[in-house]
Amino acid sequence: MSLTMPDVDERRDARLDERLAAPWMTIVWDDPVNLMSYVTYVFQSYFGYSRPRAERLMRQVNDEGRAVVATGPREAMERHVDALHGYGLQATVAQSTP
Repeated sequence: MSLTMPDVDERRDARLDERLAAPWMTIVWDDPVNLMSYVTYVFQSYFGYSRPRAERLMRQVNDEGRAVVATGPREAMERHVDALHGYGLQATVAQSTP
């Protein structure tokens, strides 16, 4: 029995599959404009998070400069970012590392 190395295309396809499988994140960034109470309100009203969870995420944004507020498929995370921009929050989409 002989072992063969996967060809370059197979390895590239495997890496692409890994990247596509990695979830995407919606990140909210700290800004000097929005009050902490407003950020908490947005997390509760838009995502439906409980007050304790919304406050925990808000504190993370305030203390660490950012917080991952949702993970999932890229398209869903892009919709979240668009909605958060509508609320006046700074948000971006990023792919999490596998």
